[in-house]
Amino acid sequence: MRQGSILCFCIGLLLSLLNGIGVQAEDPYRYYTWTVTYGDIAPLGSRQRGILINGQFPGPTIDCVTNDNIIVNVINKLDEPFLITWNGIKQRKTSWQDGVMGTNCPIPPNSNWTYKFQTKDQIGTYTYFPSTALHRAAGGFGGFNVQSRSVIAIPYPIPDAEFTLLIGDWYKTDHKRLQQNLDNGTSLPPPDGLLINGLSQGATFTGESGKTYKFRVSNVGIATSINFRIQGHVMTLVEVEGAHTLQEQYSTIDIHAGQSVAVLVTLSENPKDYYIVASTRFTKPFINTTAILAYAGSNTPPSLPLPIGPTYHVHWSMKQARTIRQNLTANAARPNPQGSFHYKQINIVRTIILANTQALINNKLRYAVNSISYVDPTTPLKLADWYNISGVFALNSAPDKPTNSNPVLGTYVIGTTLHDFVEIVFQNTEKKIVHSWHFDGYSAYVVGYGSGVWNETMKERYNMDDGIPRHTVQVYPLSWTAVLVSLDNKGMWNLRSAMWAQRYLGQQLYVRVWNNEKSLLLENDIPANALFCGLAKHP
Repeated sequence: MRQGSILCFCIGLLLSLLNGIGVQAEDPYRYYTWTVTYGDIAPLGSRQRGILINGQFPGPTIDCVTNDNIIVNVINKLDEPFLITWNGIKQRKTSWQDGVMGTNCPIPPNSNWTYKFQTKDQIGTYTYFPSTALHRAAGGFGGFNVQSRSVIAIPYPIPDAEFTLLIGDWYKTDHKRLQQNLDNGTSLPPPDGLLINGLSQGATFTGESGKTYKFRVSNVGIATSINFRIQGHVMTLVEVEGAHTLQEQYSTIDIHAGQSVAVLVTLSENPKDYYIVASTRFTKPFINTTAILAYAGSNTPPSLPLPIGPTYHVHWSMKQARTIRQNLTANAARPNPQGSFHYKQINIVRTIILANTQALINNKLRYAVNSISYVDPTTPLKLADWYNISGVFALNSAPDKPTNSNPVLGTYVIGTTLHDFVEIVFQNTEKKIVHSWHFDGYSAYVVGYGSGVWNETMKERYNMDDGIPRHTVQVYPLSWTAVLVSLDNKGMWNLRSAMWAQRYLGQQLYVRVWNNEKSLLLENDIPANALFCGLAKHP
């Protein structure tokens, strides 16, 4: 063997050995520069001010792969401070990048800040949106899709293509006027309409007869549950917020505020166009909007009637929610069964019951959790915690269970220990409103829904085998929802109402997941480009 051939053979053998022990090239980087501006839009026919990203409404979709590194330089050209949060992206070890006021100083007008995070060990359908003020009601949102690596099998045939659908309620009133109304004690009115990808009607998704397509559908609204359906077609649910599901078929499916699902649809009907329908749930008046599923080459427009969907029917929605279960035989982002985490075998170290309430505080409408209506301090909690700045917050400043005390303003932070396994029960005290709760940095196993007031006997009803993990859960009127969560992501994490008026007026809190070990294996250091504000000064 010639010398050059021997060298090539040795190098190849060495690379094979390194790969065999897990030494690989660094995961890919994806770079984005987003300029955030106001722009003139008319999604419901009348001109209004919207928030655009690179001139787009909705904003651009991020398409990436498991473990990709995401670098997003956000240039704020608004007249107010601004932040973007990554709805459902877990951001392992780095709540610094969460993009909420408890972890980040906002980006001042006419300046920029660069987010840097990794889609570590994740797949699935997610979104991003503004977390500051009521900016979310004006736009600034978009899709965030994490594809599986090619070496990891998915539990269904690879679809021929996929579509991202961002569906949500919309208001003609300017977001600053909506915010002013809330500040003055006026509750949020019913929405003026629904949008699909920024359009009240006419969004078109084209496919070929006989092929199968993945529809990634997210509810990006600020207040309203929706129902989604496609005329003449059955949907096979395959993924919910990063977890593969049992592949049940649905003709219509509920998606609550902040939630995302992925369904497979085979174009097996007569080659013509069909209506895609989204409609409001649990609202009066009832609102719907349509898009088009077009068969390639079709010249036949869709025909009425629209497919019928549920309107109020709370019990129907709760029954459907119980059918959404985890596929225990499927891989997730890594080549091991995602169901191998047997949560029923883990001891629960703490039960936290969170009840939403509404009250007048200082003669102004406010919303609260366990009688605390959250107020953002001028210093982000994460910075105060990192630099041991006193007076910003106190751990466990509210009880783990609801009280009958009158709501007060405060900064509600729950102190937990890294790797605690915790039960959280969301108790909805309202008669007509379906609530929705989101936990940044985490997915939690949804183990139970039920009517009335939760008590210990309700645990007998829990699904302790294949509860679906998700980052946002709905809570039905005068009902409860129970989740189990392993607190394995160190940091300061926002737990909030996904009903944005309620969140803006105090229905949120933070969970501090902590231990005394300082290690980059557990949590990243403060980023070099961190913004500073309040009592936190640049070191």
